[in-house]
Amino acid sequence: MDINLKDKTALVCGSSTGIGRETAIQFAQAGARVILLARNPNKLQEVLSELDTSKRNDHAFLVADFSDFKEVEDVVSAFAKANPIHIIVNNTGGPAPGFLIDAEVDALEQGFTQHVKCNQVLIKACATGMKEAGYGRVINVISTSVKAPIEFLGVSNVIRGAVASWAKTLATELGPFGITVNNVLPGFTATDRLDKIIAGKAQRAGHSEEQAAEIMKNYVPARRFAAPEEVANAITFLASDKAGYINGINLPVDGGRTKSL
Repeated sequence: MDINLKDKTALVCGSSTGIGRETAIQFAQAGARVILLARNPNKLQEVLSELDTSKRNDHAFLVADFSDFKEVEDVVSAFAKANPIHIIVNNTGGPAPGFLIDAEVDALEQGFTQHVKCNQVLIKACATGMKEAGYGRVINVISTSVKAPIEFLGVSNVIRGAVASWAKTLATELGPFGITVNNVLPGFTATDRLDKIIAGKAQRAGHSEEQAAEIMKNYVPARRFAAPEEVANAITFLASDKAGYINGINLPVDGGRTKSL
């Protein structure tokens, strides 16, 4: 299947590493103008240099910290006024691991800011351009925890569920304008975040990290972790015109680990 994102501008959040980075690379290969967004300009510059410029040479990056939704709003709104954005990939680091009962209220507030508030200011900044183009794609990279809570990711479970409901509501409101809103739910994916989760599991269980990783792989019918580009494959499809009639869904990319339908 040929995925063509020519004439589309895509904002990829959290694109300095992991799933966001791989998504940005695939979008550029498909012909999109890619706007990277994260808080570390040095890492963003590195990713920018990796993007395919054979189809577009006007890729760029924006710098903002998702712990400050006003900063995100100001940076993206200023850009979008002159550069309509057609695709948003909402992707940022998840709340720290831990049991929900032990979490401080501030941790919930911070998670809500980084994920729900920032998502909201981004769509408000970009919706006008999407409506005028008759084309919009909002893809949220969240978690399989929206289907079944994950142990020791208490705050993340709560916040990811909030994002899923946010997305389903917007899918109904924006569908008439040719805008779709969908969630990609990565399973165990070989990223820095997974490394931290494995280290935590190993410490609590008294295993080595290698043993903890093998135990986690055995939860997955595929018996392995996903590569970031495998999750990016799903995101790229949902960003394309091929997915125009897919709206308001949760798409697990988890090797079959999630037990529910």
